[in-house]
Amino acid sequence: MYELPNINADNFKKNGAKIINSDLFKIVVLLLIIIIALGFASGDISVDRLKNSINSFLQQSHQTITQLKEVPKAETNYVSKIEYEQAIIDAVKEASPSVVSIVISKNLPVYEQQFIDPFGNIPGFTSPFNFQIPQNVQKGTKYQEVGAGSGFIVSTDGLVLTNKHVVSDKAADYTVVTQDGKKYSAKVLALDPVKDLAIVKISRAQSDRGSSTESGQSSNKFPAIKIGNSDGIQIGQGAIAIGNALGQFSNTVSVGVVSGLGRTVSASGSQGFSETLQGIIQTDAAINPGNSGGPLINLKGEVIGINTAMADGAQSIGFAIPINIAKKDISQVVATNKIVYPFLGVRYVLVDDKVKEKYKLSVDYGAYVLKGNNGEVAVTAGSAAQKAGLQEKDVILEVNGEKITIDNSLEKIIGTYNPQDKVTVKMLRDKKEMSVDVTLGERS
Repeated sequence: MYELPNINADNFKKNGAKIINSDLFKIVVLLLIIIIALGFASGDISVDRLKNSINSFLQQSHQTITQLKEVPKAETNYVSKIEYEQAIIDAVKEASPSVVSIVISKNLPVYEQQFIDPFGNIPGFTSPFNFQIPQNVQKGTKYQEVGAGSGFIVSTDGLVLTNKHVVSDKAADYTVVTQDGKKYSAKVLALDPVKDLAIVKISRAQSDRGSSTESGQSSNKFPAIKIGNSDGIQIGQGAIAIGNALGQFSNTVSVGVVSGLGRTVSASGSQGFSETLQGIIQTDAAINPGNSGGPLINLKGEVIGINTAMADGAQSIGFAIPINIAKKDISQVVATNKIVYPFLGVRYVLVDDKVKEKYKLSVDYGAYVLKGNNGEVAVTAGSAAQKAGLQEKDVILEVNGEKITIDNSLEKIIGTYNPQDKVTVKMLRDKKEMSVDVTLGERS
């Protein structure tokens, strides 16, 4: 490895200044002699002009020497002169202590190859040939890490928000690793039945109890992240993703912008996980495997989304669930230790011009109730919809006066209510409008 000479600013000021003074003095004298000789030879210089020129030259030389002497001291912490860059630095510093890595571990079968006679288990038969084939035979199990994801702390008592697909394996154990390297066994409290969200709980280990804070008092609190407002975000605003990239590089930071809003994506995972997500944030901040469940933050250090998916076959196209969707989950878990959704119980397609033409409808908006292509029922048995008398081929137009459109789906409207809430559903049946009262059920 090449080594650079060690330059010390103080030594440079002391010794370097002497060299500068000595060498520069010789150069000044030489230049003065040349200028004087040429001036007198040509007759263009007088004694007064000579004095003025010498004084001016000496002043400029003195300024040059002074500037060379003033070597700035190295700063211990980098401080950017660019506001945007400094905003990123401050936001990451603010949010990073709340970002965690989630390690997934479980017992997996261990196999070894053995050679077995395929005819050896046939009663009364002895093979005349010494014929054996290789076969994998299980030899016990081994406890090992099988995956990793991300999350972030949303309450000082240790609630961690992450993706459902990160912690959905009931046979696995989950360990949360905080930024300072401490490990905590995590308990899965609740999985969102509709969105790719989950909440796990960690608590201070016995060895951590009594750790002192800056004030000298003991504290078992965790650093909770600042929760922002995803309803107000704009396309083009800065976005920062933080997470356990590739399951190896914890608290990795990537920077970009909000590239799109209101996206609908079909997400799938290696464990058979598949879900359609609506109203999703698109960002070009790099989201890699292992980033799932980590925060997408703004330049204030506030979380605005939960990183959940990336587009295959593309570059810098990632998706995050708006944080406002998760706020309801957090409050429900705090109050009841579970996440529930209101449930109407109909299968439908949103009406637009094409659906209107295909099914010969008299309206171009609403939710058209119909069966699935694989025989899925239009109205779930025992559901709130069935109890209220909704039927196949009804067009649900409004819920409590709120119009159902492509951009304002029935699912989105129902999701703003709670189980057991009573709503008035306006619908179209045989081209006649009618209204029914519905008491919403529960989906958990």
